[in-house]
Amino acid sequence: MGSKGIEIVGMDVQELLNLLNRAFSDEWFAYYQYWLGARVVKGPMKEAVIAELLQHAMDELRHADMLALRIVQLGGTPVIEPKKWYDMTNCGYDAPDDSFVETILNQNIKGEQCAIGVYKNILEITMMKDPVTYNIVLQILQDEVEHEEDLQSLFEDFEIMMKR
Repeated sequence: MGSKGIEIVGMDVQELLNLLNRAFSDEWFAYYQYWLGARVVKGPMKEAVIAELLQHAMDELRHADMLALRIVQLGGTPVIEPKKWYDMTNCGYDAPDDSFVETILNQNIKGEQCAIGVYKNILEITMMKDPVTYNIVLQILQDEVEHEEDLQSLFEDFEIMMKR
């Protein structure tokens, strides 16, 4: 941990670590939800949906890594017990127990919308207080907004296909 790097944080570092660990837990659930959804999805446009879900899964894993690195930089420890993710999560986990394309897309759109809210909140909290975390969270938020758009586009295509 870098003492000067922590010194520039103009807010309670423990509060920030809690926010980052909650987001870290969300990212692991998002990764698993996307990855598993890509394995079980069925229905029209299945191949396009699989490709999108797998890409998003890799992005969520990268987000978890970015958050873990920042947590460590701040002198914290990322949540090390996966069972604790349930206690820490903001957005929860939507098991893909109905593997139909429409359901899988809706679950993941809902997850992205939650993530957008979480990261917007962290941005507002860290703005002018922690430029390093702010920039990391801004990058993640940009991805989450893009993910929501990608999924909604696929959903719109699905709806058009089903009307024909």
